Amino acid sequence: MVPSSVVWEESELSEDFVKVAETKDIQSSSMKAYDLAGEKVCIVNVEGNYYAIGNVCTHVGGPLNEGTLEGYNVECPWHGSKFDVRTGQPTKPPARQPVPSYEVKVEGNNILLRKHQ
Repeated sequence: MVPSSVVWEESELSEDFVKVAETKDIQSSSMKAYDLAGEKVCIVNVEGNYYAIGNVCTHVGGPLNEGTLEGYNVECPWHGSKFDVRTGQPTKPPARQPVPSYEVKVEGNNILLRKHQ
């Protein structure tokens, strides 16, 4: 699956929330990949709550959006590493390093992201 693209200026990514998607774009218990100014991001919907983490597994670079979602854990389809979508922290090896995490805000039907500082 080709990630959707959103063009962000570097300053926007680090300082302000930017609209990335609409709530209708990401159904409950599903994930979708976005390319944000060169950063690969996976937005996850867990029972109507949205979370965003880096979409590249820190083990060997697998696409997390193509993995499976179980509760708050996404499993990499390549080697089974798991990450908590709320924090980006690994919850199952072989990955040992976290993926980036993003602040998510929903305004109306808009999903907005800002990279955690």
